[in-house]
Amino acid sequence: MTLKTHSLQLYTVRRHLDEDVAGTLAKVAEAGYTAVELYRLEQYRDRYRNGLKVTGLRAISAHADLVTGDLDALLTIARELGVETLIEPRIAQEQWATRTSIQEAAARLNEVARISLDTGIQVGYHNHHEEMAQIDGRTALEIFADALDDDVVLEVDVFWAEVGGVSAADLLRRLGPRVQLLHLKDGPRSHELLTQRPLGQGDIPIGAVLAAAPDAVRIVEFDDYAGDPLAGALESLRYLEEVDL
Repeated sequence: MTLKTHSLQLYTVRRHLDEDVAGTLAKVAEAGYTAVELYRLEQYRDRYRNGLKVTGLRAISAHADLVTGDLDALLTIARELGVETLIEPRIAQEQWATRTSIQEAAARLNEVARISLDTGIQVGYHNHHEEMAQIDGRTALEIFADALDDDVVLEVDVFWAEVGGVSAADLLRRLGPRVQLLHLKDGPRSHELLTQRPLGQGDIPIGAVLAAAPDAVRIVEFDDYAGDPLAGALESLRYLEEVDL
């Protein structure tokens, strides 16, 4: 049996990070997470380095503006922090309107990925709901995936796939091993971020999602949360520990 990796996207606890990076990472580790997905690499660079060392958490992935940001600086920081995969978190909504614009977006990410791979860091892409737009009977995300180099991976946000009107489990099965990371959150299929809930407490078929991508890294996230996001993240982890065997 493969031991699953359960990670937390630190955007979830961004308000805690603003106050105390090291203390927040310690609480994440105490909750039982073994890995984290970083954000704001440049802002928290030194504090991340120290906090990761103390807690033993692995920074297996990070979100960063790869296409429009300072790629050389981001790659340097990622190497320092042990990041294995850098994820472009969003490409502008208008890029998903036509097959041509989708292929143009993929070409830009491919350019970034070729530079990044020379440093040993993999590049990936994270979706929202707009990538679920239908073009010739397929989602824009699938057309995008077809245009990506083989080395570029996907991080599928299953919540936003469902909000976009697509079965996340079916999408994962179609995309196959290209999907190496999952963003997991629950709640009603709504754009109202404060309605998001811990796993197993909403309308997203989390069990089917996990079964459709058994080898993907599981990354818990809230875009926003009505209560304490650390407490909610702990509830999600306990759910995964029970069902994600």
